[in-house]
Amino acid sequence: MGKNQTLTSVLAVSALALTLMSCSGEKSSPDDAAAALAEGLSSADVSSSAFTAATAAEVNTELEALLADMGPARPAVTVAGIDTDPQNDDAATARLTYAWDVNSDSTPDWTYESTAQLRRGEDDAWQVEWAPSVVLDSLVEGDRLSRTTFRGMRADILDRNGEPLMSARPVLRIGIDKRAVPEDQQASSAAALATLVGLDPAAYTAQVAASGPEAFVVAIVQRSEAEGSTTPEAIAPGVIAAIPGAMAFPDEQVLAPTRTFARALLGTVGEATAELIEESDGRLSASDQTGLSGLQKQYDDQLLGSPGVAVAIQRDTGTVPVFDLKPGLDGRPLQTTLDTRLQSLAEGVLEQEPSASALVAIQPSTGDVLAVANGPGSEGQQTALLGQYPPGSTFKIATSLALLRQGSTADSALSCPAELTVDGRKFNNASTYPAAFVGEIPLRDAFAQSCNTAFINTRDTVPQDALASAAKDLGLGIDVSMGVPAFFGSVPSEADGTAHAASMIGQGEILVSPLALAIAAASVGKGERVAPVLVKPGSASEAADATGSPSASAESAEAPDAGSLTSAEAGSLRELMRGVVTDGGANMLLDVPGEPVLAKTGTAEFGSETPPRTHAWVVALQGDLAVAVFVAEGELGSTSGGPLMKAFLDGAAG
Repeated sequence: MGKNQTLTSVLAVSALALTLMSCSGEKSSPDDAAAALAEGLSSADVSSSAFTAATAAEVNTELEALLADMGPARPAVTVAGIDTDPQNDDAATARLTYAWDVNSDSTPDWTYESTAQLRRGEDDAWQVEWAPSVVLDSLVEGDRLSRTTFRGMRADILDRNGEPLMSARPVLRIGIDKRAVPEDQQASSAAALATLVGLDPAAYTAQVAASGPEAFVVAIVQRSEAEGSTTPEAIAPGVIAAIPGAMAFPDEQVLAPTRTFARALLGTVGEATAELIEESDGRLSASDQTGLSGLQKQYDDQLLGSPGVAVAIQRDTGTVPVFDLKPGLDGRPLQTTLDTRLQSLAEGVLEQEPSASALVAIQPSTGDVLAVANGPGSEGQQTALLGQYPPGSTFKIATSLALLRQGSTADSALSCPAELTVDGRKFNNASTYPAAFVGEIPLRDAFAQSCNTAFINTRDTVPQDALASAAKDLGLGIDVSMGVPAFFGSVPSEADGTAHAASMIGQGEILVSPLALAIAAASVGKGERVAPVLVKPGSASEAADATGSPSASAESAEAPDAGSLTSAEAGSLRELMRGVVTDGGANMLLDVPGEPVLAKTGTAEFGSETPPRTHAWVVALQGDLAVAVFVAEGELGSTSGGPLMKAFLDGAAG
């Protein structure tokens, strides 16, 4: 083969190869460039695209600034089509479809098309002519998109009569306005204001220093009742004004009637934290007011209402509205079963108790929880609903029910020795137990005087599973949905030896909350197992109520049926409980005005100290009111809990 023939053959093969490459699609096309661009715009990262007059990194930086005020919202971008230029094979227009979910409900609500110009480069690769209009046709250099949420009125939390418990109340926001004080005086002003309002001067001074040059840095929010207020904690406006840069601005904030009123239950409302904003998936924005704890947080979606959303273009010449989704809708009120007077009374009764304490009141006929009070010693914890403590002798209500089911009556004789040893463990009665009731005594006296050894001596008559069944029929260890998280008790169905002996007197592995004991007392009062209610049915959204009521109970959550407690059994228990008031440790309740009071006291040992520390309990029934009082660091139920119970029942009758 000659030289010319060889060259001709090589050229022919090369031409064929180019033809095959073109036919096989390996050659760059505007479709590929448009698809890569759409994918990159969806994630705000166009690193896979090539641009005619900028690098991908530069475009990403511009995109970040352009979308910074859109929060977490990002569009889903797809290619609607490619329009080629019949006059220029090196030019094309990509039509892009944008779908935004601007209100973060997982459904696109803002859709539109934009265009991107494509050019074939010298290397035959297609590139994008970048401009802000690629994101939205009306955008120009320097513009940015902004997403704004706006809300209707936050709804109130109501009491059982539909009156507001938590609603918007006037306040004064007291702080340093950095614009109103020279920079070299800001530290001294901050320290002076912090001292005035009771804050750490160093911490508040640092907070002021770290804030922007035009910031108003809140020190405290004071209930306003404000201008002219004579409350002890109020700060006179003139004293505030004497500090350079210190100011008090009138405002509103969602508050309960008092600073402590049902605080652990109702919760608080304040500015959304960074953590809550991140968890909200766009529902919350910076400066939004939201529930921070308690019912306010649990039912925040319902109380907050539905936000309105608007998108606008921010530019040097002003704001250009682009898209309005909908107006904000007001929240829906949440109605509780709380009785405002009884709640305030309960908190007043506990206000001088230094250790953790609680009082829960229930209406047996309805199951409505009327008061959920925690003393100051609980330090903001929800002792009343979530505390887990041994109930001591108050559990003898359940033990007595089990005995009644084994054929005992109030007159059945029990053996009450001064002490009793079970498998090497010694059990005693309280140091104040009356010697006159040692020996053979009827069940009514064993219950009224709270003889530990008498009830432990019946352990062979009442197996552990029978004890657990009796407790269950009083509502102990039965989870129900009452609208808030709660602990309903834990009573094991199996226990042997000393563990079973301890269970007979409410020790060992048995745990209850003050709520749980109030439920048991209410069940005795009603004559059937009571299902407690704190958030009124129909008042709460299903999504919020579905949070359930976490409990360490051995029983799984059950429907709120009446159990198998009979009216006759309940009548016998009421007779025993009346004896505690007339002849036993709760005789301080004998002169409470109104219907006769029925009660049971209890003392539960805990810890490893010698002598052990004790919890003090009292449960009581009076008419259609069941009450449980708990003191974490008490003496006896009668001496520590009894006076608190009397103060509450006296006040409730007034």
